[in-house]
Amino acid sequence: MFKTKLSESRTWGELKTSKFMDRHIGAIAALILISLLSSLSGTPLNHTITNCWEGFVWGLADPVIGLDCLVGIIAIGLLSSMFVRGAAIAACFVLAAILGIVIHLFQLNLPAIEIAFAISTIVFGTMLIIPNQPSFVVLALMGISAGSFQGYTVAESIIGAGIIPLVAYILGMTLTLFAVAMSAREIGVAMGMGEINRTLPWKISVAGFALCAIGIVFLSNSTI
Repeated sequence: MFKTKLSESRTWGELKTSKFMDRHIGAIAALILISLLSSLSGTPLNHTITNCWEGFVWGLADPVIGLDCLVGIIAIGLLSSMFVRGAAIAACFVLAAILGIVIHLFQLNLPAIEIAFAISTIVFGTMLIIPNQPSFVVLALMGISAGSFQGYTVAESIIGAGIIPLVAYILGMTLTLFAVAMSAREIGVAMGMGEINRTLPWKISVAGFALCAIGIVFLSNSTI
């Protein structure tokens, strides 16, 4: 009797976890589709923000419109699931993105942004493929680096905007970055990426190869 109830409890818990993960996967898949459609339809990445509402909406949209930006956020989220306190890595990424915006607004140049994006995507993809876990510090530093480039890139659209639209933009961007990164983290946790002596799930390895391929495409386009 007790074993039957325990078995039913485990089955219900596994089913609940599966549905929860499916929702996160569906949400991220939708964002990837939006990013691809935006690229194909020529949605303007450089736009003018004139008021608070535009700032907030574009802050929500900018991180997922560009596929190069989106894959970096997903990769950070997946990699952060390797650690119990991995949410701190996602937080570092988001704070670094805000710092990147500030750097751009102060007209401090970060060279070869597109190349840096491509290389970081390849590195993140490689980390998802190899069985050895990166250290918490290394991944946090990678997150800070990628986040600063992310913020620097999207800041182009808010040059000349007022203080209130700027704050609204940063708020919207922060919400999107954190939501996507934490969703990807939950997917990684559900797949067992944080387990000791883990074997990388084949789906994570496939994602790693996909990131490497996307990074290589970005790198080849940026050097033309």
